[in-house]
Amino acid sequence: MFKFFANILGYVLNFIYGFVGNYGIAIIIFTILVKGIMLPISIKQQKTMKKSAKIQEEAKKIQEKYSNDQVRQSQELMDLYKRENMSPFSGCLSSIVQIVLILAVFYLVSSPLTYMKKVDYKVIETYTAELKEERNVENINYPEIAIIKEKADEDETVNINMEFLGLDLSDVPTQDYTDWTVYIIPVLYVLTSLVSTKLTTAMNKPKEEKEVVKTTDKKEEDNSQEDMMEEMNKQMRFMMPIMTVSIALIAPLGLALYWLVSNILMIGERLVLDRFFKGEEE
Repeated sequence: MFKFFANILGYVLNFIYGFVGNYGIAIIIFTILVKGIMLPISIKQQKTMKKSAKIQEEAKKIQEKYSNDQVRQSQELMDLYKRENMSPFSGCLSSIVQIVLILAVFYLVSSPLTYMKKVDYKVIETYTAELKEERNVENINYPEIAIIKEKADEDETVNINMEFLGLDLSDVPTQDYTDWTVYIIPVLYVLTSLVSTKLTTAMNKPKEEKEVVKTTDKKEEDNSQEDMMEEMNKQMRFMMPIMTVSIALIAPLGLALYWLVSNILMIGERLVLDRFFKGEEE
């Protein structure tokens, strides 16, 4: 399935590359186009997150009130979601689409000759066999990237201009520890991920801040459990950039550039949509 979407996206990326003649610029335009297509889903997702934040306090009250009656608690929570016309599984579609995109783009940038340039697989196999023989190895990580690096001068059909702002987007960070420039895009990606995570967290906080009051021992215990869950959620939010950057470090820089531009667009998108939704509420 992911390869199917990678093949479709490859037509789009190659079409853009045909106009601009630079892989990096093509990826930036490609990312903007993808975000534009995804905008309706992003709007729905942000609406869902805001609505979820609004009913969060009411859901906590229900959980506290019926803490000893799980059946009644579940029924009340379902009734709450029905009244607010919101599904507990809202946002799943967006998450699935994002996962499909992440893996499809990974295939695309890892094998650009197959999915972008549509080079005959026999040509790719021939060059791969030659590189294995020249290097005296059994396997080559990202053979199509290696072909672009070493065979482009011999064959124009496997040539892709991957030079972008002094960086080679075919480079893989974990394959060249001595060149610090290969870490520029992954580091910028991590920083924008952290900004995006903090921004999302701030936007989805309930308007009413929790009041500090004296409570019974049971109340203090419930609050302590909620704080632990909140802390766990916070750790998960910050773990995501770490997990994704681990992929960016073992993939060609083209993938990290796509994620970096996508993050920057996401930050701008959330700021604009947040202001728009606030205007609607007022």
